[in-house]
Order: sequence, then C-alpha cells, then structure tokens
Amino acid sequence: MAGISFYDSSSISTLFSSLNSSKTQGGSDLLGINYSDYASIRSGSYGKLVRAYYAMDSDKSTGAKTNSSTSTSKDSEKTLAGIEADAQALTDSAKKLYTGSGNTVFKKDAQGNYDVNAIYNAVNDFAEDYNSLLSSGEKSNTSRIDNALSSMKSSTDANEKTLNDIGISIDGKTGKLTVDEKKFKSADMDKVKALFKGTGSYGYRVATQASMIDSYAKTEASKANTYNQSGKYNYNYNSGNIFYDGF
Repeated sequence: MAGISFYDSSSISTLFSSLNSSKTQGGSDLLGINYSDYASIRSGSYGKLVRAYYAMDSDKSTGAKTNSSTSTSKDSEKTLAGIEADAQALTDSAKKLYTGSGNTVFKKDAQGNYDVNAIYNAVNDFAEDYNSLLSSGEKSNTSRIDNALSSMKSSTDANEKTLNDIGISIDGKTGKLTVDEKKFKSADMDKVKALFKGTGSYGYRVATQASMIDSYAKTEASKANTYNQSGKYNYNYNSGNIFYDGF
C-alpha cells in the first residue's frame, strides 16, 4: 500500500510499546482511555503500521510473503454449502440426459423403442434437482450466483412451450418445474430427446449454468471469512492474517 513502505521493525516496536506506556501521556479519563493513543487510532497511524507489520510477515520455511485478506462473502457458510450440493446434483442429473455417446437414458431396445420409464425417472430427477437449486440459490446475496440463477431460469422460460408439450410446467411465481407423469409418458420421446440431449440442448445449457453456480459458490466459500446467520464471522481462510481494515 502507498505511504507505508517507510515503516520498519523499529516503528512497529514503537507502535506496540506505546500501548503499554504510562496513561499520563496525553491524558486519560477514569475509564483509562489514553486520548493520545485514541487520536493516533482515529488518524489512521496505527492502521498503517499494523498493515505494514503484516506485510512483512513471511513464511519461515519459504521466505514468501504472507498475504493478509479481508475479503468476505455476503452468504453464510451453510447457504454456500447448500448451493454447492444442489448445483452439483443438477449438473449430474442434466449430464445423464445430454451426454452423447454412451447415453443410456435415450437408448432404444432391439425393437427400436425407448424405455419411457427410464426417461421419465431421469427427467423427474432433473426437475427435482432444478427446483432444489432454485430454493437454495435464491437465499444467496452474491450477485454472480444471482445472475447465473437468473440465466438458468431464462433458459427454462425460453423453452416453456416445448416443456409444456411434453408434460413439464413452470410455476409462474417460483419458476419451479412440475412433471405430469401421465402426459410425459404419452409424449413424443424424440421431442424429449431433442430438448435434453446433445451439446447446445436445453439440458446442456442448464448443466452449464448449474456448473457455473457451483463454481461461484466455491469461490465465495474459499474467501477469508463468511458471515453466519447471527452476523458473526466464520474464519474459514486457508492462509494469511485476518485484519480489520476499518481505519
């Protein structure tokens, strides 16, 4: 940071020794508040010195600098864990539908018929995982997660007519999917296949967006600390020092 490079170990020692000096310097009240120290804190002197101190902190084994981090997530650790799990589940269920070679869901038997029950089960799993991600994702306050979730819902809305044709409806308020088993099983399975199978299909786009949400949630969870539901920090950092840069 600019303006603090001139601080050395002597300055740091002065910083901390001053905290233990006689409270008569600069005056103090009945609570023991040293007004000289308080003025230095307010002016930012202590903040600059402490940041300089942490900047000089090195890994003893490698000699590398240890970076301090104050980045936080707007989401709790619990919220992010739920989003990760649901996003991964949707990615997996969508992948079963969109994969090309080796796809068993849309495989025909010797008579050239689809296994309608297998297709229904796979699509129903997809819908349930989709709905779960909507529920957990909507708890997020992270803009990138919100944007990816909106993009996923937009992809679904763009295919509303085709989804309705095969028995899948979209709730107008929540955006969640409902699969009408009877209507779905009587639908044209080639139309279902075209909707979910292959690169560029609806199933593929949802899988891609779910994977992005999973990645964003992991990024948020890896930050130095996150807020929990009570408003306190969960310190789940990997390395570095936590320092409140509030001066």
